[in-house]
Amino acid sequence: MNAKKIMGKVKAPKKNAKGRDIARTMISQDYCHLPVVDDTGNVVGIVSEFDLLKAVKAGKNLDKVTAEELMSTKVLTVNETDSIDAVIDIMTTQYIISLPVVKNGKLVGVINRRNILHSMVDHEYQEYFMTIQ
Repeated sequence: MNAKKIMGKVKAPKKNAKGRDIARTMISQDYCHLPVVDDTGNVVGIVSEFDLLKAVKAGKNLDKVTAEELMSTKVLTVNETDSIDAVIDIMTTQYIISLPVVKNGKLVGVINRRNILHSMVDHEYQEYFMTIQ
């Protein structure tokens, strides 16, 4: 199995996206990181929830601060043809929750720990759990 088979779709902000829009996307899509892309779809950075929290703590206005100002430019990516074992190795040795997936340098999706676990879990075990509200 490779990254392409289990990666998820992602709504990636461009460098000029505003912090508030990035936060809204993270919240509504249940992401903790979002890759930032240029106009051609190349990954140029990544914004995390921590980046947003640090900006708020520093007194920055999320309506004005951009992805380019928030993002880290050191981004680990995986290729869509990389094996799940290779993805797990990166995640576990680098303590990473999710990774952008690229094809020919262009963003094609995101793979996270939950995608991997979901692909491995047999759903018949759900009968042993109870939803508490």
